[in-house]
Amino acid sequence: MQSYNSITEIMTYDNSNGEVYRDLALLQEIEADPDISQAKLAEELGVAIGTVNWHIKRLVEKGFVKVKRAQRRKLRYLITPEGIALRARLTVDYIQQQFKLFRRVRTRVTNLLTPLEEADQLLIRLVGEGDVADVCRLTCMERHFTLTENPNAPALVVDGIVVKLVMPEAESDHQKEEK
Repeated sequence: MQSYNSITEIMTYDNSNGEVYRDLALLQEIEADPDISQAKLAEELGVAIGTVNWHIKRLVEKGFVKVKRAQRRKLRYLITPEGIALRARLTVDYIQQQFKLFRRVRTRVTNLLTPLEEADQLLIRLVGEGDVADVCRLTCMERHFTLTENPNAPALVVDGIVVKLVMPEAESDHQKEEK
């Protein structure tokens, strides 16, 4: 997982709730700029214009957004009070999901580190970047592990939201298999 500046960046990350996050991202973008074009929305959200059009139509049908003609070929999107309530609910849901992910990753890393702690092996490498790697880093520090670049140290390998513990001999065997 990576760091995000806004909900719009999340859409390309988590597809399990893609529809929900897309609605939230659209509502936030429309709130920030009611005159935004569908082409600009599509660009900001990293989706096709047709996808944006479909979502906006759905939001309009459900009464969350109103569309007014601003100029001959220009539309203005207005979020209704119901849309504001939806955005608030989706934001809370999103935050709860992120905390749930944080707790799951932290528990997973703690479980992976426990055998190393018991063996008094407190040196570890961290392979990967982003938010999940940051959770791993914090958990390691909390458990008094020393982070190292030493290739002979066990490694926590972060791939998306998956975290694995790779022991040095297992890693070199894996690299040999790939060659």
